[in-house]
Amino acid sequence: MAASNVRVNLTNKDYNSITEKECCNEKKKSTMTDPSIPAETRIGHVHLKVADLERALGFYRDYLGFDLLFNMGSAAFLSAGGYHHHIGLNTWESKDGSPPAPGTTGLYHFAINYPARKDLAIALKRVLDHGWSIDGASDHGTHEAIYLHDPDFNGIEFAWDRHPSQWPRRDGAITFSRQPLDFASLLAELGEPDEAGYLAVLSEYK
Repeated sequence: MAASNVRVNLTNKDYNSITEKECCNEKKKSTMTDPSIPAETRIGHVHLKVADLERALGFYRDYLGFDLLFNMGSAAFLSAGGYHHHIGLNTWESKDGSPPAPGTTGLYHFAINYPARKDLAIALKRVLDHGWSIDGASDHGTHEAIYLHDPDFNGIEFAWDRHPSQWPRRDGAITFSRQPLDFASLLAELGEPDEAGYLAVLSEYK
């Protein structure tokens, strides 16, 4: 469907007057009749408002390891593996701005999924080597997750998915858990001693 054909029709109701109950009722009607989107559908790039483009570039390029494709002065695009872009950054409406205040809506976090568990370990060690801290971590059963934020306080999740055959299920449905991440096992993927003493620091994240 072309973007120009997409329309939102509130059927003469004011947007602010639509209640949560009405939204849920509409959702129930929709899920009973509408087909799911294709299983191969993926969420693509994320485009972020930042206050300082060079600062954000330093984080995503140097700390996280994305390749810089274009720097247009007020916007930049980075990727992994030659993709057209995974990360977009711009200061069009946010130059020298502040992060959203607590209690406001917006992005909670976006996830960077790594292909192998060792890649997740490398990503963690890389940010720690740069002196950047994390905000938390969990083993969700389906995947391992490490949470942090960028210089503009956009939330980020480093993630590694287990094979679907290993995902916990109950009566055939996927379930989530929230267990402490085994940092010792994760960093052991690197095959090198923890000379920096990161395990002692990471032990506080339960």
